[in-house]
Amino acid sequence: MAWIETVGPDEATGLLARLYKAALDRAGKVFHVVRVQSLRPHSLHASTNLYSEIMRSDRSPLSRTQREMLAVVVSRANACRY
Repeated sequence: MAWIETVGPDEATGLLARLYKAALDRAGKVFHVVRVQSLRPHSLHASTNLYSEIMRSDRSPLSRTQREMLAVVVSRANACRY
């Protein structure tokens, strides 16, 4: 099993602390998919913004439900728990 060094929520400062707080506010926890990007907070910020644009933007021709369904199908096809 691979091991990726991460910064925990209690150790986070600056931008990373703000991103973790946003994750907590949004989901009630900081998921591992967020933590694995913790050593590069600016990359995590860009990744979070991209995800929000793809999944939450009202500019998409797909509904939020359709986008979520596609994400589930792709995750399942890739044997991904997320």
